[in-house]
Order: sequence, then C-alpha cells, then structure tokens
Amino acid sequence: MHNTPTKQTEHLLILEPGRADKNYWRDLWRYRELFLILAWRDVSVRYKQTIIGLAWAVIRPFLTMIVFTIIFGRVAGLPSDGNAPYALMVFAAMLPWTLFSSALSEASNSLIGNANLISKVYFPRLIIPTATVVTAFIDFLISFVILVGMMIWYQYAPSWSIVLLPGFMLLALLASLGPGLWITALNVKYRDFRYIIPFVVQFGLYVSPVGFSSNVIPEQWRLVYSLNPMVGVIDGFRWAILGADSPPYWPGFALSLLVVAFFLWLGISQFRKMEKSFADMI
Repeated sequence: MHNTPTKQTEHLLILEPGRADKNYWRDLWRYRELFLILAWRDVSVRYKQTIIGLAWAVIRPFLTMIVFTIIFGRVAGLPSDGNAPYALMVFAAMLPWTLFSSALSEASNSLIGNANLISKVYFPRLIIPTATVVTAFIDFLISFVILVGMMIWYQYAPSWSIVLLPGFMLLALLASLGPGLWITALNVKYRDFRYIIPFVVQFGLYVSPVGFSSNVIPEQWRLVYSLNPMVGVIDGFRWAILGADSPPYWPGFALSLLVVAFFLWLGISQFRKMEKSFADMI
C-alpha cells in the first residue's frame, strides 16, 4: 500500500499599490448592506426602549417655534412671509434647520462612536457618517406630520411649489454632510473638536433665518448673508411649502448652492486624505 503524497497549494496574496483608492467608490456600492445595517442600528438605538423617543422629534422643533414666534413675531413685531401665519413660517424653517443640525451632529461624532468597527475590518469609512443621516431624516419625517397639522389648522393650502420640497430636503442633507465629514475626520485626531459642534449649531440657529424672514436683511447685505449655506436652504424650503408669497432671493440662493458644493467637496477630500490613518489614531 502506497501513500499518495498530499499536494499542498500555497496562495499568494498580492496587494497592488493604489488598488483600494482605485476601487473605493465601487466598494461603496459593494458595502451597501453595511450602510443599511448601520443606519438601522442607529435608528433602533434612538427609538428602542425610550419613553419620549418619537415625541422628542416633535417637542424640540415645536417648542422652539413657540419661543421664536413670541420673541420675533409678538415682541419684535417682525413681518411674516406673504400671507402665511408667523408660526407656520417659523416651523417651515425649523424643519430644514433641525434636519441639518441633527445630521451634522450625528455625522461629526460617528467615527469615534464606531472605533471598534474601524480598527477590526476594512470597508469604506465614508459609509459610517453617511449612515447616521438616516436617523436625522426619520426625525424630520416625524416633525413633518406636525407641519401638515398646522397647515390644516391655519387652513393654508400649499401651491405647486411643494413638488420641489424633496430637492430642498436633499440640499439640507448635503449641506450638513460636507462639514460633518470634515469635522468627524478631525475629531479622530483632535478629540476636542466634538465640543465645537454644539456651539456651531446653537450659533447657527440664531444667525440663520429661522425665527425671522430673510427679507428683513437690508438689500445691500443679502448676498453676503447668503454665504451662510442654510439661508438658501431655508428660503427654498419656505418657498416650497408656503408658495409664491415667499420666493427666495435667487442670487443669494445660487451663492448658497455654491457654498454647499464647496463644503461638500472639502469634506469628502479631507475625509479621504485622512481616512488611511483612522485605524491607527482611533
């Protein structure tokens, strides 16, 4: 009886320089299931076993709307947009602002919150901050129900411009994603950046046209004021909901679009530049 020698096959793994960079955007599609898993995890953590999880998405913008209506509408006596009630004008602006601020806050802290996952396995890290915006979008949809109720209460019917609302929703998410990607990358290396976000969100709430109409800004400053990208987003959102009575300042809206595009490019480029060192620094 002869023993047949076992043939052993050796596998050689070849790593091509630059291959990960070359296939990076294709890998984003390949790892789409991971995106869905992370997004579902964030949503379930937000709302599972919470007492006011769903209610908080309504209470926060609603109470802010009441305070702004009293301060700017009653005390300061600022005018509304067209024929829309002041409370409706404010809440129509609170929705995109809450979507922007929530998405920015969630994305900015996303890498630190997933440190164990980053250090163990390869996947395009861009999936992590983009998956967090799903939670902010769910909060937005819940709050949108209150807006519908307010429009029924005030008997204010939307016009044809409501069909453009999804475009402005997407614009609000893109406006948050650019700075969010940049800050979350910096947050890996400089942990104190996480303390900047609450200040930026709080400051931005008062300098953006949330509690007032951007029409109160003097004409000579309107274009400069539109360097704040949320000015164009909020004005467009109001126009889509309230109709032709509150058209955006189109030169300023175009400038806001350019600022959003610039920060989106900056956020992605800086994120990709620092991405290779995340596993070592985190």
